[in-house]
Amino acid sequence: MNLPNKLTVFRIILIPIFIILTVMPEVGGSVWWLGTPIAITKIWGAVVFAIASITDFLDGQIARRQHLVTNFGKFADPIADKMLVMSAFIILVSMKMAPAWVVAIIVCRELAVSGLRLIIVENEGEVLAAAMPGKIKTFSQMFAIIFLLLNNLFANYLHFGPGTVLLYVCLFFTIYSGIDYFYQNRSIFADSFKTKASGKTNGSESV
Repeated sequence: MNLPNKLTVFRIILIPIFIILTVMPEVGGSVWWLGTPIAITKIWGAVVFAIASITDFLDGQIARRQHLVTNFGKFADPIADKMLVMSAFIILVSMKMAPAWVVAIIVCRELAVSGLRLIIVENEGEVLAAAMPGKIKTFSQMFAIIFLLLNNLFANYLHFGPGTVLLYVCLFFTIYSGIDYFYQNRSIFADSFKTKASGKTNGSESV
């Protein structure tokens, strides 16, 4: 198993550890950090999430630069990413740190784009690399989760919750990048619309 795949497996292993740390009772109490009370378990959860997010960046970079792309990596890397992020958002909803409707939109977008990618691969097409809106979505998503896990750290100094602001930035770019991705790959559905149009034309001519 090459290094990128090892990093992906490591990230998958970190997911249940992250879940346990963030949902378990607040063992060890909490600390005040920059005027914000934060549970010790949530700090460790945020650290694990940050490490897992870094491996998500590294495995893709190493695989592309060293030509180590494998079928396992193509399958496991996006799955691990979605498992990590969706787990984090579901936990944040249960903690009442993120609105359920925002998370629902983000999850629906991720599932829709993942489905589109599968169709592209089945049609032997080339999956487009993430454009800038998608990259902004990913980074704002990662930092939103970390700040929300840390109880909106810096909120007392900034007079607003940075995690909450980043969450809505993430929501905007989630919707925008999703629409853009479907638009860029609209040719995938061209045959379906042509067939339907053709059927209508044939029907009208036979009347």
